[in-house]
Amino acid sequence: MILLSILAMTALVFVSRYVFLEPRLPLRLSPRLQRLLSYSGPAVLTAIWAPIVFTHEHTLWLGQNNPYLWAAALAALLAWKTKNVLLTTVLSMTVFLFLNLVTFAA
Repeated sequence: MILLSILAMTALVFVSRYVFLEPRLPLRLSPRLQRLLSYSGPAVLTAIWAPIVFTHEHTLWLGQNNPYLWAAALAALLAWKTKNVLLTTVLSMTVFLFLNLVTFAA
């Protein structure tokens, strides 16, 4: 049953990608729908990172000892100023590791 579920999900993902990416198929999205779909990536990413950064044990965590919040603020600032994905990722992960292991270790 699990193998059947995996195969069904694989087929669904492949077909949904193939329909939109194959240039010989006559399916075209309107510019309005393309613009609407351009918001789906940031919305999904925000739904993933926001609970990690702002909550701890199902409560809002906005204290000064939140390493996730400090590293996320640094990552946002670096991404805005440098527009360099690798630099932003490495520096914010390094700061998070330092804050989590050294500064806020209790």
